[in-house]
Amino acid sequence: IVAGDECVYLYQPDERGPCFAFDGHKLLAHWHREQLSDGGTTSPSEKQILTIYDLDNKFIAYSASFDDIIDVLAEWGSFYILTRDGKMFVLQEKDTQTKLEMLFKKNLFVMAINLAKSQHLDSDGLSEIFRQYGDHLYVKGDHDGAIQQYIRTIRKLEPSYVIRKFLDAQRIHNLTAYLQALHRQSLANADHTTLLLNCYTKLKDSSKLEEFIKSSESEVHFDVEIAIKVLRQAGYHSHAVFLAERHQHHKWYLKIQLEDLKNYQEALRYIGRLPFDQAESNMKRYGKTLMHHVPDGTTLLLKGLCTDYQPSRDAMERDSLDKGPANSEEFISVFANNPRELRAFLEHMIEVEPFSSQGVYDTLLELRLQDWAHEQDSERKKVLQGAALSLLRSDNTVFDKALVLCQMHNFKEGVLYLYEKGKLYQQIMHYHMQNEEYGKVVEACKRYGDQEVCLWEQALGYFARKEEDCKAYISQVLEHIDQNNLMPPLLVVQTLAHNSTATLSVIKDYLINKLQRESQQIEDDERKIRQYREETAHLRAEIQELRSSAKIFQKTKCSMCNSPLELPSVHFLCNHSFHQHCFESYAESEAECPTCTPENRKVMDMLRAQDQKRDLHDHFTRQLRCSNDGFSVVADYFGRGVFNKLTLVTDPPGSKVGVGSLEADLQRDLLIHTKRNA
Repeated sequence: IVAGDECVYLYQPDERGPCFAFDGHKLLAHWHREQLSDGGTTSPSEKQILTIYDLDNKFIAYSASFDDIIDVLAEWGSFYILTRDGKMFVLQEKDTQTKLEMLFKKNLFVMAINLAKSQHLDSDGLSEIFRQYGDHLYVKGDHDGAIQQYIRTIRKLEPSYVIRKFLDAQRIHNLTAYLQALHRQSLANADHTTLLLNCYTKLKDSSKLEEFIKSSESEVHFDVEIAIKVLRQAGYHSHAVFLAERHQHHKWYLKIQLEDLKNYQEALRYIGRLPFDQAESNMKRYGKTLMHHVPDGTTLLLKGLCTDYQPSRDAMERDSLDKGPANSEEFISVFANNPRELRAFLEHMIEVEPFSSQGVYDTLLELRLQDWAHEQDSERKKVLQGAALSLLRSDNTVFDKALVLCQMHNFKEGVLYLYEKGKLYQQIMHYHMQNEEYGKVVEACKRYGDQEVCLWEQALGYFARKEEDCKAYISQVLEHIDQNNLMPPLLVVQTLAHNSTATLSVIKDYLINKLQRESQQIEDDERKIRQYREETAHLRAEIQELRSSAKIFQKTKCSMCNSPLELPSVHFLCNHSFHQHCFESYAESEAECPTCTPENRKVMDMLRAQDQKRDLHDHFTRQLRCSNDGFSVVADYFGRGVFNKLTLVTDPPGSKVGVGSLEADLQRDLLIHTKRNA
């Protein structure tokens, strides 16, 4: 250290150091811990002034006058001052916090900052100094300087502390600078982003706004969705769209394009670039709007979605997995006010995918029926009728819905086809009855009468209630009823009695034929009665002969092998004879004739059935008498088929009960005597 009257020079061992301009006569100079102590005076009569300089921070750390200083020593962190009067003064350095407080009181914040840095104060301490410095500048009105100090407090000072100070519109540019710094350090939340964008819009600083939203994706330090909302609300739609497209916020992109910019074509193009799932969901959300403004393009995109969707070449991303086609039925509501496009869409679907859902076929049927109902040209109407019928015949429509649609549009051919398909033959006839199509009523009876016999009876009742002249149709119905014996004559007469126009001539032929047939039946029954009486008398005579006289066996041939009989032989009262070995080979029982066994078994089965029925009747009567709920007993027996008519193959048609019982008694007697072998 070389101290002169004007300057103090510092030297290193190998070079010259800095020079400091300290005016005055120097008596001594010392260096200690980056501090220079200088003792000097301006004249011999004056006291000596000791000054300690903090050269790093460039301020005077201490200055005082002493009497006749001999020397200044620096040891153990203190200065020792020796004077000629034998006194020693000790100067101890204050701690850093005390120094800072002293600087704060004098508003020497720059020195305080330098001091804190030289003392390696921690970041919290520095931030507090920056805050106080910023507050000082803010009070002085230096808002630009204050915001720079507040920016240095980021990460330590709560942003709301600064934001509240600069919310005034006059200082919005300072607030913008602070918020930008927050975003650069990725410390901004949604509110900060909203506030910054509002600042840009208030300042109308489009360049800064574009720079903010067009920063590279790696430099994005804000909530993109919040930014889009703020820009949209402020009317910066193009900026919001850019941000939404760049960061693939599909929902916001489409919402702004459709609701704000009304750019329907661009929105449709954008959806066509999306992956399948996104395209499907957005078409469900915005399909109606797009269909209203871009019907052809929207229909084309929906056809692709529901068949084999492939995003456009400039697609944003590709699906890693193959996705199945969308359900076409879910998009039918999109075509609410566009029947032409809906028809084209549905026809395309059933052409490409014949097994489309039933809703597709039902909707297409409804459209075709509407076209058919409103068409005035007869040729075109026939074509539309054929198209609707072909759809019904495809068997892909729901029966109930298709029937309701056909009835709503008065589509006669479709209604009749569905009735026939559902085997609702009575409905077919009633349909013709309601429309007074007499010929169709008879035709329906002829066509479906074999499946439902009651159609003829209903047709007769229908014509009988008509006051018009329906004699020709009544005659046709009566002819069929007569041929197939479908109704009792009395019921026919009672039915036709309701028609005031029907005269006896209408049923004259029917009654004559019926009476002739009944007379013929009576004659046949009387002839059979005489025949049965003769047979009965013959059987009784034969039984009496078997009971009272000897039986002579005169058969010479075996009834089984037709060879001459040889002893030993077996003879039966039924006049059948067998060789012993033939009988043993073919007989099922030693007591029965092998030839008569099948017929005897039928008779036995018949007798057992009659006995069982007689026993069952007694049991039924007894159970009915003892039961508290007679209806349940009858219903139970009906369910078991007890009251069904027993038909025997041996009963001749129209036989009377007495004759059947007599024949059964004779057969029982014959069977008993047949069992007796010779």
